[in-house]
Amino acid sequence: MKEEIIEILIRDLGRLHTEISAFRDEENLWRTTGSVTNCAGNLALHLVGNLNHYVGLKFGNTGFERDRVGEFSLKNIPRIKILHDIKQTQSMIPEVLNKLEDDELNKQFPEEIFGHPMSSKFFLIHLSGHLMYHLGQINYLRRMLES
Repeated sequence: MKEEIIEILIRDLGRLHTEISAFRDEENLWRTTGSVTNCAGNLALHLVGNLNHYVGLKFGNTGFERDRVGEFSLKNIPRIKILHDIKQTQSMIPEVLNKLEDDELNKQFPEEIFGHPMSSKFFLIHLSGHLMYHLGQINYLRRMLES
């Protein structure tokens, strides 16, 4: 199970990298349209921050310091920096998760994120879904802005 979670997170971080790279106009990373409130750049920062916090810090004790407010408020971060951070996160995932023993996935995650206890495996599956959800938003936003 651990290997599959690692594979999916690495795959979808690769898709995030591809999607951010696909913006023809870098300024569009920081734009929205219609009732969309989060731009692609901020969603990418949020995904990187989220995974580094919950996987890197909580499972791997990496010392990562999250700026969740900044994930949604910072603007005009150069695309090359975002792409670099995505690659770093992609490298961190197997480094941290491969150190976990399989039985640790069945243990309770140390925080009650949703107001109730859950296994670490459950929470990692949730993180994967969270990544895919925002990845889809970024894809639609790019196509709307650059059609």
